[in-house]
Amino acid sequence: MDCSLRRFVLLVLPIALLAGTVHRSFSQTAAQGTKTDPSKAMEFADKPDFTIAGVTDWTAVGGHGSDSTLRTSEDLARETQALKPPGEAKEAYESETRLRAALAGAPGNFAANHELGAFYLHAGRYRESIPLLQAAYQAEPSNPGNEYDLAAALMGAGDFSGAREHARKLLAHQDTADLHRLLGELDEKVSDPLAAVHEDEQAVRLDPSEQNYFAWGSELLLHRAVWQAAEVFRQGTRAYPESARMLTALGTAQFAGALYEDAAASLCAAADLNPADPQPYLFLGRIEMAAPTPLGCVAPRLARLVQQQPQNSLANYLYAMAILKGLQQTSDQSAREPRQQAETLLTRAVTIDPKCADAYLQLGILAFSQHQTEKAIGYYTRAIEAQPQLGEAHYRLGIAYDRTGAPDRARQEFQLHDEIEKQQAAIVERQRREVKQFLVVLEGQPGYHPGSK
Repeated sequence: MDCSLRRFVLLVLPIALLAGTVHRSFSQTAAQGTKTDPSKAMEFADKPDFTIAGVTDWTAVGGHGSDSTLRTSEDLARETQALKPPGEAKEAYESETRLRAALAGAPGNFAANHELGAFYLHAGRYRESIPLLQAAYQAEPSNPGNEYDLAAALMGAGDFSGAREHARKLLAHQDTADLHRLLGELDEKVSDPLAAVHEDEQAVRLDPSEQNYFAWGSELLLHRAVWQAAEVFRQGTRAYPESARMLTALGTAQFAGALYEDAAASLCAAADLNPADPQPYLFLGRIEMAAPTPLGCVAPRLARLVQQQPQNSLANYLYAMAILKGLQQTSDQSAREPRQQAETLLTRAVTIDPKCADAYLQLGILAFSQHQTEKAIGYYTRAIEAQPQLGEAHYRLGIAYDRTGAPDRARQEFQLHDEIEKQQAAIVERQRREVKQFLVVLEGQPGYHPGSK
């Protein structure tokens, strides 16, 4: 696995475009509707103690800790939406060859068009699925399962207007949780988060499933209704204690609320549910790096991940960072052995992934702290080669050049650092303004209307 956290974020965000939608058998769920399981009923959904009354600009957001901590919280909120539901990857479909052969033998057949279109939909090949699902729709326009799939495919392809038209047509005939969740995703994509969160809440009221809990909580978290998101995820973990992604999401919300130890406990529990799944560990490593003090359960879990996946570059890097974080509370003499262990892990990370810029940076910091300035310069240079926009590497390289009597080169690196920081700050500000913050009205306050839409 690539060790760069920056590339990890860029890879995972596009997946979030369909967050909350499970491309399972839409034909069955849409045709049959969804029924509420009384054993999963949620008091919070029956009588929520808050109302989402509107949205406001990011400037009203209440951050905690350093800006670095806030950025981590915002990144993890986005990444939470990309977490896959339990068992999604295990679902099997007929081979494409067989389905294409069936369609060739009966080009106007509803089932042949629908099944191949659904196959492409499940595979994320939306533009290929649309003409097939449209052909099926022309053959049987009253089939709700196919129309649901068509709406989902149109959404995946970016035709939000067409997707919404089909979803609303279906909703006029049957009030199901799946349709409300789909409409919620569409509302988010067309920048109407207020409508989206109300659709997600209604989906939970109709069917308090793991998927619907997760979609509602994720929407709240994305728009900085942190405490309300945490409560939804907490109720979700009670109803679905074996859901690792629900625990991971709960930990992310707790971290956003500065409940660092609680966040670590939730994420460690998520990692323990399926120790071979690397996803919760990635969140653990991120919060450990951003939290003001070391979090007790994190390092042992990261050590376990390295033991299980020794060739995972990111695992080695995150465990090394957890060790270094712990060294902040120890004396230099007692820190020698763990420092060497961290250096070994970082070296392994760059050996596995020669483009592991973050590990090169940390190796440079360790070398510089031991007065090995030339060695540090080499590591900083490798970090920049791997990730030219790594601002901290430019800054530290400038310090090292200054130490060796090269003021011109130092000045150049400082200027590059300042330019990169300015660019990245502009990107963060734009992201914050694009993701509006929810205005929450608590029970007992004017404007509180539970279940209002």
